[in-house]
Amino acid sequence: MKQIITIILILAVTGCSKDFLDRRSLVQLGDASFWKNEQEARLGINSIYDALQDRVLYSGTLNATGGASFHMYDCFGDNAFNNYKYEGPGNFMESNIDQSNLLFSNLWTSLYKGIARANAAIENLEKIPAENISDASKNSFIGQAKFLRGLFYSHLAVYFQEAPLILNVQKLEDAYVAKNSYAELSAQVIKDFTEAVDLLPASYPATDYGYATKGAALALLARFHLYNKNYQGVLDATTPMLTLGYGLNPNYAQLFSEQGEFSNEVVFSVRFNQDVSNNGELLSATFLGVPKVNYQPMKNLVEDYYCTDGRPAILSRSPLTYNPLYSPGTAANNAPQKNNRDPRLTASVYFNQDTFLTDLGRRFTANTATKYGLKKYIRKSSVSVTGISAGNPGGQDFYVVRYADVLLMRAEAMIELNQLSTAYPLINQVRARVNMPTVESVEGAGLSQGALRDVLRHERRVELAFEGLRYFDLKRWGTLEQAYLRARADAVPAYNPTFMPGGKSEVFAIPLSELTANNNLVQNPLWQ
Repeated sequence: MKQIITIILILAVTGCSKDFLDRRSLVQLGDASFWKNEQEARLGINSIYDALQDRVLYSGTLNATGGASFHMYDCFGDNAFNNYKYEGPGNFMESNIDQSNLLFSNLWTSLYKGIARANAAIENLEKIPAENISDASKNSFIGQAKFLRGLFYSHLAVYFQEAPLILNVQKLEDAYVAKNSYAELSAQVIKDFTEAVDLLPASYPATDYGYATKGAALALLARFHLYNKNYQGVLDATTPMLTLGYGLNPNYAQLFSEQGEFSNEVVFSVRFNQDVSNNGELLSATFLGVPKVNYQPMKNLVEDYYCTDGRPAILSRSPLTYNPLYSPGTAANNAPQKNNRDPRLTASVYFNQDTFLTDLGRRFTANTATKYGLKKYIRKSSVSVTGISAGNPGGQDFYVVRYADVLLMRAEAMIELNQLSTAYPLINQVRARVNMPTVESVEGAGLSQGALRDVLRHERRVELAFEGLRYFDLKRWGTLEQAYLRARADAVPAYNPTFMPGGKSEVFAIPLSELTANNNLVQNPLWQ
């Protein structure tokens, strides 16, 4: 693989994460002159975190041809519309994409860049003389490298299914390798996360906030077990998290701002600092005339948020019956749709006439294709206190996993294991944070497995909307095709979601550039 040929350690760390990272450049430092002490080990580990900030991974985009970030993976399905289709999800949804698309190649490249850096760290940390690094630091660094490698490979497994499994620093003569099976990738992801759990501390000093912890490894291990339908594995991984000090931020809207970044709900985040030039964070960026027009909430999602009585806004579609608390509005003014609704809706979506840039008093005029604007994670001012424009790189952390997701993963595993009574309190805990009624008081106690499963899936949708997990959920539930139909039924102008049968809509193509460079690499059969 051309991206992994001979690593010259450690690429630039300039522009890396928040202030706890030392941003001195390590360009062209080789193994012979590096990995000699604890300070250099920390710099090497920082370089792996730096890979997470790639545009196509977690830093986000506003208008770019290089591929949408994970933040936008709700556009694969029914939650959101990728208005700038060339970013990837829009064309993918319309089946107007091929194996040469930059979405595939840039994602593949960034993931293997991170893997290469993690491999270098794991291989070289053991070589540092004992007198130059403490055992605790060495274990933590190895744990972080394995955690991050597991994270990178989990994305390769989920989205590409088959890919080369590289576990050491490659030389030119061994760089051109064949791909491995999903089962082989999956086994390595589980191994890396499991070993990271044993090596990582439960917390760090405040100055080191943001490094991967034991809880982060447990949470992502649980997520991967959930994808593989290993529900007992989910319970085993999430049980220790219940006593690690995590909780739910009482203010859902505030959580998705820079003021919420240190909440004990955040289990693992990719950190950004607005004061660091070229840090690349555009997930919170917006245009001044319309909120983040490339990433638009869809009507079917907005309608899926319940009213404050815990019942759907639309009680029946045949005959059409509305909840008495709900006013459907008109084509000219859809603002009444937000009244008496689950607070997570107005924390996540802009409606017609909502103010979206507070310093300018600028109102959203429903001037998007879906008539709704994205609010969650998006900046609320045209210029920050440090003078950075809303459209320039900022300082919003992206939450890879948070405690509400952990609770819902645990509830889902219980439901699938038919341990129904134990799932109610977990779902209720997530609802209580936004003052929504309990499951028992609305849907009822003693629900069937199928009914409680539907409750859980709805809760995941409204709790985690616009956090990049919708495609992940739809794929593992086997409901992606139905999501395409809902997206099509929204009738967004010039948008024609077209489900590709046979599983093609559930897997990314191995990049053509990789196939051309590596004769040992074979395309996924669905894309041949």
